[in-house]
Amino acid sequence: MWVVFALIIGGLAFYVRERGSMELTSIGIVCFLLLFFHFFPVYDNAGSARLTPVRILQGFSNPALVAVLALLVVGQGMVRTGVLDRGATFLLSVTRGHGGLTGSLTVLFVVAIVISAFMNNIPVVVIFIPIIQALATRFNQPASKFLIPLSYAAVLGGMTTIIGSSTNLLVNSALIEMGQTPFAFFDFTVPGSVMAAVGLVYVIFIVPKLLPDRSGAAETFGDGGGKQFIAHMTVSANSPLVGQVTVGGLFAGLPNKTLRMVLRGDAVFFPPFEDYQATSGDVLVVAATRKALTETMSNDPNALHPDLGTIDEQEGSGLEARRWQAGEQSLAEVMVAPGSGFIGLSLPQIGFRFKTHCIVVGIQRRSRMIRSRLTEIRLEAGDVLLVHGQHEDISLLRRNRDVVLLEWSAEELPALRRAKRAGIIFLAVIGSAAFGFVPIVVSALCGAAAMVIVGVLNVRQAFQAVDPKIVTTIAAALALGVALQETGGAAYLADKMLASVAGASPALILSLFFLLVAGLSNVISTKTAAVLFTPIAVDMAIQLGVPITPFAVAVIFAANCSFASPLGYQTNLLVMGPGHYRFSDFFRAGLPLIILLWVVFSLFAPWYYNL
Repeated sequence: MWVVFALIIGGLAFYVRERGSMELTSIGIVCFLLLFFHFFPVYDNAGSARLTPVRILQGFSNPALVAVLALLVVGQGMVRTGVLDRGATFLLSVTRGHGGLTGSLTVLFVVAIVISAFMNNIPVVVIFIPIIQALATRFNQPASKFLIPLSYAAVLGGMTTIIGSSTNLLVNSALIEMGQTPFAFFDFTVPGSVMAAVGLVYVIFIVPKLLPDRSGAAETFGDGGGKQFIAHMTVSANSPLVGQVTVGGLFAGLPNKTLRMVLRGDAVFFPPFEDYQATSGDVLVVAATRKALTETMSNDPNALHPDLGTIDEQEGSGLEARRWQAGEQSLAEVMVAPGSGFIGLSLPQIGFRFKTHCIVVGIQRRSRMIRSRLTEIRLEAGDVLLVHGQHEDISLLRRNRDVVLLEWSAEELPALRRAKRAGIIFLAVIGSAAFGFVPIVVSALCGAAAMVIVGVLNVRQAFQAVDPKIVTTIAAALALGVALQETGGAAYLADKMLASVAGASPALILSLFFLLVAGLSNVISTKTAAVLFTPIAVDMAIQLGVPITPFAVAVIFAANCSFASPLGYQTNLLVMGPGHYRFSDFFRAGLPLIILLWVVFSLFAPWYYNL
């Protein structure tokens, strides 16, 4: 038992001080347990070893871990098809002019809470970060005032259902491991919703006042730093631009894009474009950031493809065109290398698409403003080309000596045409688990497989959604939890905790236990806190002679209360960079929230569970 205690403390020290990668530390913990209990086994009354390799390694096949990983894949399918992104953007447009900043924040945070109740919090926060930044810009406020509240809102939403957080699933799995009755889908939704509602009021009205203005590079997050590309748009017969008229030289049909030149047959129009009306066949030369061009490509993959004449005709028909359109599409940036054979040539002269199977949709040149048709620009060394093509073809550009692929720039385009499939699968996963048709692990795993089968994700994208840190840290935490239980460590700690509050009521003990777990969840990971304290919670409830449920719920809520540190929860780390936050910012905003939720839980839970 004391060796297990020492291992837990040593492992936590390695996690916090980052002496090695989280994966390596986790595997090291598992290996130590395997070796130690092989040479120093723990026997039951029948003389059988209780901590066998099979028992210690069960964490890698634990249903909760499988469910967490499968839900990550399902969530990636929702992100990959742009369902969340478009929904969040729609919400931003709906909030325009309604209720001011507070009203808009309320709508966005309520939606984030609701989505987080049924999805992993990480993709929710990733999608909402640029939305919150756009909202802050609209009201001339620093985004650093609202990004930590976004993370907190997502965590609060995860407290309301069994699949809202991996922490919830792990506590549920630990209960099953100990032979206790697991939670149903909505078993703690009522107390979770009460805490989420109180927390939401705090994050909307109080947290922005506690956070400093940390404007700076955070304001350009996700916008490519404002770098402008010259792109080439052809107005098709069914384009929504047809018939639109410029007002004051600005084209309302081209949001976030600057119109540089219009070509209509042999006629060329330059700014100002007074009373210009777009017609089918017009060629628009625009300047826009990569983010704006990506949004255009997501909605219409062919909108920015320049007319490359005979080369376009060769590539636009037959098997090669069908292969190109069927593949996974990506955007990336390449730079024309010094001494490149492309220097002094235009795209049709190079035959860029014919040689690389990629299309140049934008050109960026630092030296001067370009007002020319994309296909007439003669390339220079240092020009940055925004290219569109299959993932495999983009990767092959590494071998091309005429260009340098900027590795960090590769980004897959949302597959909007598969959004309906992804939405149906997601609703099926949630519905089947919520109504108890099948266990959560079954619905989640089948949903993940369905995302691949129907083409929402390929196998590579599905595996990319699986975080090895989650696999190893959860498996290690589960192994430590089993060792803590089988060596008597959990019962020992529960006994000592109860002895320290001898004579206190179960309601007071529950309150103090919540505060202890909440405090430690800000030092160690929420998952580790959940797994380690669940057996202690069960033993405490048994010794007190009260139901196990309120103590297990206390572990779920308290382990999720990692608001005062960026280390405890991944969503805090996600907003730390864009918000330019410091560690003290989380402590300043998060500590009062922990105390507030502790008070709410201490008052509501004893009444709700009849303690």
